[in-house]
Amino acid sequence: MPKVGLFVTCLVDLFRPNVAFSAIRLLEQAGCEVVVPEAQTCCGQPAYNNGHSRDTRAIARQVMTAFADCEYVVAPSGSCAAMLRLHYPRLFTMDAREQAKANAFAERCWELSSFLVEICGLEAGSGHYVGKVAYHDGCSGLRELQVRHQPRQLLGGISGLKLCEVADGESCCGFGGTFCVKYPQISARMADDKAKNLIATGAETVVAGELGCLLNIAGRLERLGSEIRVYHLAEVLAGRTDVAPIAGLESDS
Repeated sequence: MPKVGLFVTCLVDLFRPNVAFSAIRLLEQAGCEVVVPEAQTCCGQPAYNNGHSRDTRAIARQVMTAFADCEYVVAPSGSCAAMLRLHYPRLFTMDAREQAKANAFAERCWELSSFLVEICGLEAGSGHYVGKVAYHDGCSGLRELQVRHQPRQLLGGISGLKLCEVADGESCCGFGGTFCVKYPQISARMADDKAKNLIATGAETVVAGELGCLLNIAGRLERLGSEIRVYHLAEVLAGRTDVAPIAGLESDS
C-alpha cells in the first residue's frame, strides 16, 4: 500500500475543502494510504511567478520537508502539481545538493487524475452522475503535465454521465493566478469567451481539475445568468456532489 501525501492546495483549503475529502476518498479507493501533513503550506507558485525566487526556495524547502516520508505527493491541481514537479528543481540550479533533493522530490509528485490512471492503473472511474458534462482543461495541467486523456478516461466510467467537448477548449479561462489581478480586463474577456463556449455545449455541468479555473469560470457563468453547475473533477469521481456546487443549481445526482 503506497503512502501518499495529499497536497491540499491553498484554494482548496480556503474555498472548497470538499475537493480534498473527495481526493482522499479516491486515493483510498485506489488502495493508497493517505496522509495530510499539517506542516504543508502554499507550493510557492504566486511568489515564483512574480520573481521572488528567494522566498519561493524557502517555501519549497518547507514543503519538501513536510512530505519527506511520503512515497508519492498528489495534488488535485495541475498548476500546483506542475510547480512541485517541474519548477522546484529549477529553483536550486546553483546548489547541486539541493537540486538533487528537489529532483528526487519532483519525481514523486503527481496531479490527481494522472496519478490514478498512470500509477494506480485505473482504467475508468466508477459511480453515478446524471447529465451532460463539459470538461475544462486547465493550462498548467494540459501544457506542462500533459494531463488531457486521464480525466476524460476516468469520467468515461461514470454511469449516467455524457461527456462533451468544448469549442476552443484548450484556450485559457483567464484566471492564470496573478494574471487575472494584473490584467483584469483581458482576463474578464477571456473568461467571458470561455463561459459562452461552455454554455454553447448545452452541458448541465462544468468539471475541471483546477479549482482556480473553476472559481473564475463559476463567477463568469453567474454573471451571464447561467445555471450550469460547477464541480471539481474529484467531487464527481468520488460521488461527493451532494454538497452545493461552486456555482449553479444543486445536483440531484
